[in-house]
Amino acid sequence: MWERYYTPESMNKAVQIHAEFGPESRVIAGATDLMLELERKLRPDVKVLVDITRIPGLDQISEDNQGWIHLGPLVTHNHAANSRLLVEKAFALAYACWMVGSPQIRNRGTIAGNLITASPANDTISPLMALGAKVTLQSAGGIREVALKDFYLGVRKTVMEPGEILVDIAFPAAAEGVRSSFYKLALRRAQAISVVNAAVVLEMDGKKVKKAAITLGSVAPTIIHAGEAEVYLAGKELSEDVMEEVGRLSMEAARPIDDLRASAAYRKQMVRVSVMRILRSIAEGREKAAYPESPVMLWGAEEPHLQNILQAGLVHTAEEPIRATINGKACEFTSGQDKTLLRLLREEGGLTGPKEGCSEGECGACTVWMDGIAVMSCLVPAPRAHGTTIVTVEGLAKDGKLHPIQQAFIEEGAVQCGYCTPGFLMSGAKLLEERPQPDEDEIKQAITGNLCRCTGYYKIISAFEKAAKMQV
Repeated sequence: MWERYYTPESMNKAVQIHAEFGPESRVIAGATDLMLELERKLRPDVKVLVDITRIPGLDQISEDNQGWIHLGPLVTHNHAANSRLLVEKAFALAYACWMVGSPQIRNRGTIAGNLITASPANDTISPLMALGAKVTLQSAGGIREVALKDFYLGVRKTVMEPGEILVDIAFPAAAEGVRSSFYKLALRRAQAISVVNAAVVLEMDGKKVKKAAITLGSVAPTIIHAGEAEVYLAGKELSEDVMEEVGRLSMEAARPIDDLRASAAYRKQMVRVSVMRILRSIAEGREKAAYPESPVMLWGAEEPHLQNILQAGLVHTAEEPIRATINGKACEFTSGQDKTLLRLLREEGGLTGPKEGCSEGECGACTVWMDGIAVMSCLVPAPRAHGTTIVTVEGLAKDGKLHPIQQAFIEEGAVQCGYCTPGFLMSGAKLLEERPQPDEDEIKQAITGNLCRCTGYYKIISAFEKAAKMQV
């Protein structure tokens, strides 16, 4: 799918490589969108990938002494969903990140990548726009800042010039009295693209709204502000009549289209409903009620950050082997450098446990652990595995004894056709590592990225519960 895969050791080196290859080059972090485009041959011009995920210090969330929150370009959706700083001072963004995909997708996909993809249905753009965010772009020619409201030119179009890399996202931390939330309407509860999404940020003065920001996604070529609704709401209390009018004005701002997921007429009505639901939740003080106290991450006991820092950059061509520790064994691959991790494991590694179901991160049958984090291996470039520790379903059993989740699946009859089972087992084993006694809601969170076409979820959930008891 590509000819060269660079893993630079610094951002300056990444900028240099990106500039050298021009339009043939793409910078990747999570790569969850780009891998699909490459697989579907939608980017035939891309010959070079520049992987910045080994550069230290880029996966941090911080607040500076000027009261601005900064997100590095490697901050994943799960990093954000797990951040107490964001939950307290930018809740709409934390909530939107938690609504993205599934734990495995959120462990790879970055907020920066979500912004650059520039789909009007992307979930994180709406809250960041409402929060007044800006981005910093770096190229061989220098650094420039762009307000997010000026970043988009149309569907999947931004102002980024060839050779530029997004290196920072920043927005003002919420002051006392600022409340925010996010609402997403989709065709299912998880692993779904927004039919409509909305973010609301309110600066309150007692019971009155001092200032409002209302942004709408999936209803125009770019994320838009409901400007008339924002102006109308300023200075008013959140009464039912006021919220009704704000909903109506927001609906009038929408310019949706008909597509496979919804009609334009339905979208306009649901803009009204979505904005009113956010306003009601804020008025009643329950905007965080649906947000879990501790969201399931499928990354183990501690928040993961960069491991295996490179001392020097790498370039993977057909001649450069990929070396990794897989299920406790040192492995070296002299072919497969232009494949996904899933196909490398299956075709070069002979590990047929991870399954290729959808090849687009929807079904979870390909779930493996990479450096202790559950990921969809169909969306990971094979060279990213270099120097990592990987566990597949073949590595769950120890010393001839099945992992409790494997034993529970057998005893509870949770295996039906069996195709999805390896992915469920990998998610289940990681959940039990992260929280040994999960409740039913946490189990359901853990398997939002795993689909069973035999509709066997009741037995699967009971197997998770039994495995937890077996660990006591």
